[in-house]
Amino acid sequence: MTTPPPPKVAGIDSAVPAPAHTVTPVAPASSPADPEAGSPGDEPAGGAPGSGLDGTPPPPAGTVLQDRLAGWVSDLTTLHELTERLTRRATVEEALHEVLRAGAALVGARRGLVVLEPADGFGPDTTVGLGLARADIGHIETVPRSSTSYGRLLDAPAADHEIAHPDLLRDDAVDPRHREVAARLGYAASYALPLTADGTGRLGAAVWLYDEPAEPTERQRHLVGLYTRHAGEHLARLLDLERARTAASALTAELLPKRLARVPGVQLAVRHHSGQRGGGDWFDALPLPEGALGLSVGSVTGSGPSSVAAMGRLRASLRAYAVMEGEDPVAVLSDLELLLRLTEPARGATALFAYCEPALRKVTLAGAGHCPPLIVGERRTEYVETSLSAPLGMLACWEAPSVELRPEPGETVLLFTDGLLQRTGDPMDRAFARLHSAAAGVPARLRDDPEAILDHVVRAMAPQGLEDPDSDEDVVLLAARFR
Repeated sequence: MTTPPPPKVAGIDSAVPAPAHTVTPVAPASSPADPEAGSPGDEPAGGAPGSGLDGTPPPPAGTVLQDRLAGWVSDLTTLHELTERLTRRATVEEALHEVLRAGAALVGARRGLVVLEPADGFGPDTTVGLGLARADIGHIETVPRSSTSYGRLLDAPAADHEIAHPDLLRDDAVDPRHREVAARLGYAASYALPLTADGTGRLGAAVWLYDEPAEPTERQRHLVGLYTRHAGEHLARLLDLERARTAASALTAELLPKRLARVPGVQLAVRHHSGQRGGGDWFDALPLPEGALGLSVGSVTGSGPSSVAAMGRLRASLRAYAVMEGEDPVAVLSDLELLLRLTEPARGATALFAYCEPALRKVTLAGAGHCPPLIVGERRTEYVETSLSAPLGMLACWEAPSVELRPEPGETVLLFTDGLLQRTGDPMDRAFARLHSAAAGVPARLRDDPEAILDHVVRAMAPQGLEDPDSDEDVVLLAARFR
């Protein structure tokens, strides 16, 4: 009675070699060509009936099957853990480092590098190393590309195969420069695999380096092949996200001021960061007739390219209204609300516009559903008492009274969007209190520099920095210090 073939388990082909800890049946002592030889069940020379060469009985077929199944379950567990760790990586660079670490563990290598070079040519192109300094990677890049395993994989029209060099230093087919670099860096073998994704094609190639002549076993090749196929799909998704973020950030940067206006009597500083999906927060500092200055901050609902485009339209429109009737902030926001309601009725926005007269140290402002400004000075740190008003686009006709304030010499007015408050993760009342405490705690030696004031506030409100990849919130913080 023959033993049925072991079943396939969750994508692991039973035809691949057994794991290292699997017991392999011992071959019978007699030769099949010997006419006097008995059947596999007969007694071999020097042993008991059914025993192996050393007299030990072979394991039952059921034990072999169970041991193989245990090996496959162990492999599945390892792959699951490694792929779970990979999916938690939110950026392309983090994912590349994780692919190198996991692949090195699977093939038994200590070092490696991955070259990201998408076939569509839109980038980003980068090289990441494991156990290699930047100078080491530079040495490897001096090897002719056609002589490197990653170069051959990247330049092939449809590379879907592995490239193994079990003994680089003794392989006459290897380029002499490659052998020289390998000897200098202390690696003697390499194993490379392409990184690809369905619908995207080639993304890059990963190479793992051995300190001694070696190559992965068939089992290791099978497992790392499964892992890199999953890694390629995950990298493709991250690449799409990163390209979209880059495009949104570039579009936002083009729609916002490249530099702040210079108006006598006022020092300006700004901090701005767009969320990963691109958002609609904006700021502006516009010189106006008679030495006046128009300051505005605002936020458009939603995220993504459409919100960025809407932000650009609203900011440009507000600039036009500010030039025509900036001395009346209520009229400026009323015109902006009418434009929004007529052209984009499904979109909402908040905004704050301040008409500043530095020579008089006088500020007239109006807000539409926006956070009130904060005055920071030696004798006071307080929010400006603005009237309660609805965001733009929420009412059939928007209007709210303006507020007038007169900053003292050396005081700074902070205008900001609610993304700064939301970055804290606190309820809004606590976030407002935290911002007040941060502004009040600015050291006296920093109060003359609006840049330093903003840095202090940002550190207190967002310890991870505005570039924190775990946050999608847009942030605007605009400071105007009156001399």
